Amino acid sequence: MDAHGLLDGTTNAEAIDDLDDSALLAELGIEAETTSDITQLRNVRSNADRKAAEEVASAKRCEDFATFKPLFDQVQADLDSGIRTTRPFVRDLGMSKADIKQGEFFIVGGQIAYVSSMGDPIQAPNGEIDARLRVVYSNGIESDLLLRSLQRALYKDEGGRRITEPTAGPLFDNATSVEAEPEQLPTGTLYVLRSRSTHPTISAHRDLIHKIGITGGSVEARIASAADDATYLLASVDVVATYKLYDVNRPRLEALIHRVLDPVRFDVEIPDRFGKPVRPREWFLVPLPVIDDIVDRIADGTLSGMTYDPRTAGLT
Repeated sequence: MDAHGLLDGTTNAEAIDDLDDSALLAELGIEAETTSDITQLRNVRSNADRKAAEEVASAKRCEDFATFKPLFDQVQADLDSGIRTTRPFVRDLGMSKADIKQGEFFIVGGQIAYVSSMGDPIQAPNGEIDARLRVVYSNGIESDLLLRSLQRALYKDEGGRRITEPTAGPLFDNATSVEAEPEQLPTGTLYVLRSRSTHPTISAHRDLIHKIGITGGSVEARIASAADDATYLLASVDVVATYKLYDVNRPRLEALIHRVLDPVRFDVEIPDRFGKPVRPREWFLVPLPVIDDIVDRIADGTLSGMTYDPRTAGLT
């Protein structure tokens, strides 16, 4: 069975043991390497080569952070009030990969990131267009990373988000305005109502008493049973104005409007259909021009922190 004669005793094991590595490789027909120094790297670029191919972004303390802090404070206030919202930073929203612009805000790594400046376009090794950014973070750090690097960080971060502009949508739209762009997500409708109640107080101030609310559905469906609902003062209502909302948090925006108008909240107690006393909370003694002013200020992001002063009949 020993077809190759391996066991016929002709092999000199001791001779093999005496061979060094080079001789053994020669016996096997393999040419030995001229060096075996483990410090000699093969098929690996040096640090100098890598730095020449692409600059390494540096993170450091932002020396002029005091200039940017009011921006971060305003953005956070807008997010809290619903004037701004966030969207996932994903590839399937119809956005181009390079859709990062100077002046935009993002959330990455748990921090709000502001693209303070963008350098001249440069061509990346793969042929795509890139640019060097100055990105300032809400924790007081800044970085000079590449646009593509910020994109990759946002793609990989499960919490990576794009922060919308206060006017994204636009925030308010009426029947005569242009149609929303595809990426603008409809949120609902802000409506202003007047009551047809024959209650003496309401009748005497009908043009001043308004109900302001937000619905995610149809306003008509919302008020269909107004005459049987104590929330609507157990009377039919007239729709004075409506505004289409885009990309806002409805409860937060409604709460913001009601907080601004709290000094003139119409405090009335009426019995519901079963005789139980009810205090409707969405009626206010406010003229319609002031409501229009509130709408304009929400759209331009200046309502946060304002309140209605009944003595001057204006926002302060």
